[in-house]
Parts: sequence; C-alpha cells; structure tokens
Amino acid sequence: MAGLAAGLKGLARYFRGVLGADAYDKYLEHHRALGHHGAPLSEREFWRDQTDRQDANPQGRCC
Repeated sequence: MAGLAAGLKGLARYFRGVLGADAYDKYLEHHRALGHHGAPLSEREFWRDQTDRQDANPQGRCC
C-alpha cells in the first residue's frame, strides 16, 4: 500500500510540473537561492505577474 501511495504522489508531482502548477514553488526556491533581501511576491502576486507577462509577450501555447 505504501508503494502505491508513493507512486501516486510521484505521478501528481510529475503532472504539477508538466502543467506548470509548481512554478510558484520554483520561484520561491530561486528567490531563496539568490539571497534576495526583499520579501518574495505572494502567490497571488506571482500568478498575476506571470499572467501579465504572458499576455504582453505571447509565445507558443495551447490557449
């Protein structure tokens, strides 16, 4: 049973990566790694900025 649960967690983590849902987590890791002195964006601010940048600079995407 533990193996199945671990497999499902791994599958969920994979799909989060494919769909970009883990982008905020990666942003926080990057922010910490570079040692920024200011506070990171909130999750809401991050996604608003992400959406605004995509709208301003459209690239190949499905929708």
